[in-house]
Amino acid sequence: MNPTNQILPFLLLGLIAIPGFADENNTTATATFAGGCFWCMEPPFDKLDGVISTTSGYTGGQKINPTYEQVSAGSTGHTESLQIIYNPKKVSYEKLLDVFWHNIDPTTDDAQFCDHGDQYRSEIFYHDDDQRRLAETSKEKLSKDGPFDKPIVTRITAATTFYPAEDYHQDYYQKNPIRYKYYRFRCGRDQFLESVWGESEKE
Repeated sequence: MNPTNQILPFLLLGLIAIPGFADENNTTATATFAGGCFWCMEPPFDKLDGVISTTSGYTGGQKINPTYEQVSAGSTGHTESLQIIYNPKKVSYEKLLDVFWHNIDPTTDDAQFCDHGDQYRSEIFYHDDDQRRLAETSKEKLSKDGPFDKPIVTRITAATTFYPAEDYHQDYYQKNPIRYKYYRFRCGRDQFLESVWGESEKE
């Protein structure tokens, strides 16, 4: 992630927490996904042309301004999530959905790989009716044509307030590459993605 990407989440903080935010010229839009550990969800989106910034955080719960300790304890209703600011003229929401599906296990409820609890559930938080429709269509297509034998249990819900996580969680894969790679391997995320999609899809 370049320096601009690292600064933008804070400059846009007041905007990205608003469901449906998009600027008047439609040059930026917001997408929010939960796919287990947010450390692992940043890299595949950061590398996409058209993605302006990614921010790890918490959404879908009740408590105002939750901390990592509170969310990870499973007591707030939030899930670890990723909020993406992107240019829809360069990258489509459909492409973001495709990347999302290729980086999670959509068949496990209230868990992702070695992390268990509803704070690690997979979920798509839509910001408008178009995102809802596209998310539902992509989920239905994955259910019918995808490589999974089990039902797709990823939830699709309306976006609510998004709270950025503490600074040390942002860009964790860049700040702590060895620990990050060890965590991914230990949790079996890469092994699963490779077995389902092939090595080319492994982050």
